[in-house]
Amino acid sequence: MLLISWNVNGIRAVIKKNFAEFVSEHQPDILCLQETKARAEQVDLPLELAGYRSYWNAAEKPGYSGTAIFSKHEPLKISYGIGIEQHDSEGRVITAEFPDFHLVTVYTPNSQNELRRLSYRQQWDSDFLQYCKDLELSKPVIFCGDLNVAHQEIDLARPKQNRNSAGFSDEERANFDKITAEGFVDTFRHFYPDKTDAYSWWSYRAGARGKNIGWRLDYFCVSNSFMERVKSAEILSAVLGSDHCPVTLEIS
Repeated sequence: MLLISWNVNGIRAVIKKNFAEFVSEHQPDILCLQETKARAEQVDLPLELAGYRSYWNAAEKPGYSGTAIFSKHEPLKISYGIGIEQHDSEGRVITAEFPDFHLVTVYTPNSQNELRRLSYRQQWDSDFLQYCKDLELSKPVIFCGDLNVAHQEIDLARPKQNRNSAGFSDEERANFDKITAEGFVDTFRHFYPDKTDAYSWWSYRAGARGKNIGWRLDYFCVSNSFMERVKSAEILSAVLGSDHCPVTLEIS
């Protein structure tokens, strides 16, 4: 089973680019999108998604944030948000329950310039991790998406210059430490512990993507008990259409 996660930075924009070709080529069993920036009724989906069931969680603010899941397999249950009012107005989480696991797609809030939203981000990180741990009481959890943090220095091209920038603050990195301490595995690093120059986001400025001056912000994390079923985790850095590229997880 192939799972793909992609921050599309506007689904209506990416559909006008290479989205249909991407779906046709990779044929994911489940496709999780972040930063969709649209409600379902605003989007004309390509025929390549005709065989998928779709689930949308749009932000109350038009054209902002948002997530979606497209699945060839019907979930047992779908839920939206994490059950905390202060977090659930921005369309950042969808959970699909399947027979053997919970799948969560998440678009984590950005701490923003000068870390002005860092205090909120820290509360989010704590509440989201607890949400996943609560899900894990019933079955293993896979969560994926744009986590808006580069965990280690190896996860961005210029760690010294970006120390304490949004996405690489000590606080955000420590919160990712808590994710792993609670038994969730960063699947890409599991398979590639020392791989450098492996990024999933590049600024649109200064030709950053062509120079591969990027950050690894997009992840598949899974319950440790589920790792025996994980076959591979990859970054599809050649796929264009957004400032992020897709990341994949293959499970048996």
